[in-house]
Amino acid sequence: MSVEQVTDNAGELHWFKSSHSGSDGGDCVEVAAGPDAVYVRDSKAAGGGPILRIGRDEWAAFTALAAR
Repeated sequence: MSVEQVTDNAGELHWFKSSHSGSDGGDCVEVAAGPDAVYVRDSKAAGGGPILRIGRDEWAAFTALAAR
């Protein structure tokens, strides 16, 4: 897993806001699926903040563990 500033394809990704995020602008995360990884960012810093890049296998393991 790595944290990197994604600039080359960040605009091409289709971001989804967490369904647990409120509409009042509170703490929110956004997720986008790329061909080789899943990307996570803070919605308040969209377009200018760091983006967490997680490999697909690691994302699958994380979501399986979180679902338990």
